Order: sequence, then structure tokens, then C-alpha cells
Amino acid sequence: MPEDGALTVTTPEQFKALGHPMRHRLLFALAQEDATISQLAAALGSNKGNVAHHLKMLVGAGLVRPVGTRTVRGGTEQYYERTFRKLAFDDVATTEAAFRALAADVATAEADPFVVMRGLRLSAAHAEQLTATLRDLADQADDGGDHPLYGLLLGLYRPAQARPGDGPPRASDPT
Repeated sequence: MPEDGALTVTTPEQFKALGHPMRHRLLFALAQEDATISQLAAALGSNKGNVAHHLKMLVGAGLVRPVGTRTVRGGTEQYYERTFRKLAFDDVATTEAAFRALAADVATAEADPFVVMRGLRLSAAHAEQLTATLRDLADQADDGGDHPLYGLLLGLYRPAQARPGDGPPRASDPT
């Protein structure tokens, strides 16, 4: 793992593994603590076969690895952990899958989740400054301790094309 814990998605196996929302949900769950298939199935409201299938894809892509075992009722269960602290990707399909998984988590979140989406008009210098601030916030977030896990989604992007109404007001626009 790189020193900062970041993993940039580059291989076809990684992109394929991140193409399903359940795998993102598993990665979110494993961010809190290492877990077995049974523990993950219970936490995500799924069955063990489904979780095992998706974990196999994540292990094959190098995003999750086995880290230990425990004995239960005469059998042995494998614990799994993420192989990264932060994940970076910029392809459309993976982003869409991540947002579907995020929507599922927000829909079942405890308390009142805080999610805001809005447009900002920024100079190039302000956009650079805000991007640097968001990166610092993500890098400084504490991943350890006994505190509850919170999801954090940060993003700043400029749409590829201007949308209607994005330009300066025209004389014919109502004010």
C-alpha cells in the first residue's frame, strides 16, 4: 500500500470489481473493521453466498485480502480487510456504481444524513484552493479509534459543457 494509503484504480480487474454497488458497500463496511462473511452478510442485510461471491471479486482485484481466522461451531471463518485507506478512480461506470452504493447507504443511514449538491461559481484560483482544502480534509480524516464510522464524499468538478442558464444573464432573461 502506498505511504498515504491511497490506491489508484488502474487494472481491468479493479474496474470490474468496482462495477457493482454491493462491492462498494462491502468496501464501506470493511472500512470500519475487519469482518467475516457472516458478519458482513448480517451488517448489509444480504446472504452469505452473495457476500462470498462479491468478496471473491474484490480479493481477485487486490482490493480486499484475508487477514485471519476464527473458529465458530467447529468451523473456521476467514476475516477480510481492505488493502487501501483511500480509493481513487475517474471512470464513469465506477463512479456511477459508487454513487448507487452511496445512495443505498444514505437511504439507510442513522440519524439525519447531511448531503448537499450545488453549483459554485469559482475563479480558477478559488477552484484550486478549494480542491486543495478538500484533499487536505480527506487526508486528515481519522480512520482509527473507537469512534463510529461516518461516510465522507468530497468532490469538485467542472461539467464538460455549459448547461443552459450557466452563462451570464442575457438582456432578455427575466430578473
